[in-house]
Amino acid sequence: MSPSARSVSFSTANPHALATILEASETRSIIASRDIFDVSGIKLWARDLPVSQALQRKLLDRQLRHPLESCLVAEDGVSGRSLVQSVEELVERDTPLAALLQPHAEKIVHAAEHLPLHSVAQLLLTAGQASRPGSFEHAVQAMALAGALMSAHGGGTRDMRLAMLAGLLHDLGEMYLAPQYGEADADRTLDFQSYQQLVVHPHVGKLLIEQLTNYPPEVARAISEHHERLDGSGYPHCLHRDLVSPLGRLLAVSEATLAALRGDSPHLTRASVALRVVPGEFDFGWVGLVSLGARGQKALQATLGVDELQARLEAGRCLAGGPPPRRLFDAGCRVAGAEGRAGTGAAPARSAARRLECQRPVERSNHRRAGRGGSAGDRGRAAAAPARHPACGAVARGRTA
Repeated sequence: MSPSARSVSFSTANPHALATILEASETRSIIASRDIFDVSGIKLWARDLPVSQALQRKLLDRQLRHPLESCLVAEDGVSGRSLVQSVEELVERDTPLAALLQPHAEKIVHAAEHLPLHSVAQLLLTAGQASRPGSFEHAVQAMALAGALMSAHGGGTRDMRLAMLAGLLHDLGEMYLAPQYGEADADRTLDFQSYQQLVVHPHVGKLLIEQLTNYPPEVARAISEHHERLDGSGYPHCLHRDLVSPLGRLLAVSEATLAALRGDSPHLTRASVALRVVPGEFDFGWVGLVSLGARGQKALQATLGVDELQARLEAGRCLAGGPPPRRLFDAGCRVAGAEGRAGTGAAPARSAARRLECQRPVERSNHRRAGRGGSAGDRGRAAAAPARHPACGAVARGRTA
């Protein structure tokens, strides 16, 4: 675990979370739900007083008697009713997710209405909705998708609520990082420093849920695992197969599905291919449900020629320092419905190229090969890299030319 993860503590106000809360207070009513004292008994803020920049100055470097998050409440924040409205709008929207959500819309909406919103979770969700609307939309998408997959799996009422809670809260830890290290930005320009910061957020999210709420331990554990991979290539703990909980596996598939749907031409088929490109990375029980949903969408149309697709794959091989991902090319051709016609202009699949472009950054590919052993050449390159992942000791390198 990185130093920043080890030092996570809620006895002092996190400057990034506090900045987000203060920004949200400009448009939302966020007040103190109790008097705020430091550890020496000095009263810093009075109950029912709205938060302001003055609070930020008083909290500077102060150790608090109670975590700040447990001392504030958003009076007009996220509620069960607003979550229902967000889910209904998402289900009715013409997006690739609709194929997965609509068959289970009634169950998802009912579960959203009855989700227990702890005051700390409600505060942070409200702050995110007001100051980081993209992150809140992602949380709602993850909540709805996790619920739909659990419903398709035959889960009961409790299973649905746990899955949707985990989906809704899974990225709360990002609020405690500097904004430039958020997942959406860092995934595009990931260097070693950014990677060290990024891997912290599942751990911080777990601590939030464990220490500041009364949610079941399954939720906290799943949040800590939403970037783990069954082959050990994930983060923050590089867990393998049985060490990842069932709910964590579901959350990992939900998160990866949404990541694959980002971009200009989202399609469930792309998500289905992305989830299956690396064998053993995800739980195929959950992956299969995404693939079934993809079959109900209109087929992708190939737009790249064979030569262009091969050139992109070759460029990826040169960057990653490994063999050409032939399986990716073959899978792309199958998606386009042109397997066996590689000499024609219609054969290549744009989805394969998009998958290559949208794959995790090269550093994570290097990290994955180092963690698995890889080829002799891969091991040699990994051994030469000076920086190692602080949690598991695997190599995490920056981009190479």
